[in-house]
Amino acid sequence: MADPDARIALPDEVAVVNIGLALFADAVREQSTPVEQVDWRIPADGQLEMVTDLECLFGPRSADLDVANAEVVRRLDESVPLLVDIASSGKVVPGMSGRMLLHCGPAIDWSDTCDPLRRSMRAAAVSEGWAKSVEEADRMLADGEVTLEPGYQHDTVLPMASAIGPSAPVFVVDNPDGGTRAFAPINQGPGETAWFGCETRTAIARLDFLRDVAAPMLRRIVESSGPIDLFRLAAQGVQIGDDVHMRTQGTTSLLIRSLLPQIAGLPDEGRVPLAEFLSTNHLFFLNLAMAAAKSAAMWAEQVEGASIVTMMCRNGTYYGIRLAGWDEVFIARSPAVQQAMYYPDYGPESSAPDIGDSAILELVGLGGAAAAGSPAVAGFLPGGLAEAASMTEQMISICAQESSRFKLPTRNYRGTPLGVDVRRVVELNTTPKVTTGILHASSGVGQIGAGVAAAPIECFWAAVRSLAAR
Repeated sequence: MADPDARIALPDEVAVVNIGLALFADAVREQSTPVEQVDWRIPADGQLEMVTDLECLFGPRSADLDVANAEVVRRLDESVPLLVDIASSGKVVPGMSGRMLLHCGPAIDWSDTCDPLRRSMRAAAVSEGWAKSVEEADRMLADGEVTLEPGYQHDTVLPMASAIGPSAPVFVVDNPDGGTRAFAPINQGPGETAWFGCETRTAIARLDFLRDVAAPMLRRIVESSGPIDLFRLAAQGVQIGDDVHMRTQGTTSLLIRSLLPQIAGLPDEGRVPLAEFLSTNHLFFLNLAMAAAKSAAMWAEQVEGASIVTMMCRNGTYYGIRLAGWDEVFIARSPAVQQAMYYPDYGPESSAPDIGDSAILELVGLGGAAAAGSPAVAGFLPGGLAEAASMTEQMISICAQESSRFKLPTRNYRGTPLGVDVRRVVELNTTPKVTTGILHASSGVGQIGAGVAAAPIECFWAAVRSLAAR
């Protein structure tokens, strides 16, 4: 029998583990007491069927998935994409022929195409010489005289509201280890341009300039320099504040500096216009990074039975994702860009939904995954650098490992999160965050801001359901 007079000895020091609501942990921490916060939440937002699927994928199926995922992530991490050429898409892009336009995002009919992408398609049709005016181009597109196909079906990635025809020049990027080759158009630069949803004479003239002046010059540069290691440059860019998606100024400058001898050696005709174009195009490296990511993802996609996402793309109407080893594309509606800064006189009511193939960068450790190291990205977030760091931490929670080459000085040189696992996305109800520009929804004025968009959870739900049923 216990002695009723015995005293209970209380501990001199207390450490707390708090599960769930962080408010309690904050209260303990304010009293200078050690506390470990466990971010527990109801799996899959409490959807019982989805929880059952996750039990299968994290249980009996997990061993096989983990083996496949490890190989997928290894290929994403170890690929060495090289810029080897610039050529007309009709000559090098597989399956590109006739009156065909490749567009960003999943497959779409003209009737469902958003306004900025329609404008870009019309501008491309005029630049190709298929139509003499945007009005004639509109009729041709509406009548189905031009074939529309998504770029991913042709190993091509297209940023923002891009659409390209067979005469458009593209970067040719090889991944020698994987034997894969990917393509992306030359970045059109800021301002009145087709990839921003403009169809003016100025926008069409920029397309003509890239084809007739810039592309031949850039091809001579690459022929003289030899293959260019794009991820090596991106790794340096991350070290100096680029996320290599929303902000590529640093990486673009590194690339141009490394090519100065070749640029200086160009013939007089066209050299100055090219130099002027490069000096004002702070996003020039964006398309190169996208093609590099695509070539790495194509090698990773050859692995069967994985749960790692290897494609995210959007066309302003639909958002699509694909898993390694799968042909199926899981579709949801394209979301709005919610965390954003707008130019004066613009706001959410005038912005188009999320658009472009550039979200592939978030899958290789760039973009939102590298936000913690980019003050420029932090400037678009209400919480500043702390919120940018939180964005990277959220990506860590849904990724398989960290990059061995993209390292953030602000995180003690830890690698950026790499390999988005669809199981973790659904379990935590946390989707990848994508740093991106914002286009006007209907006026054709082009870019009106930039910000961060969250991928829609619905396409990840569909992927988990299909993966569990496989």
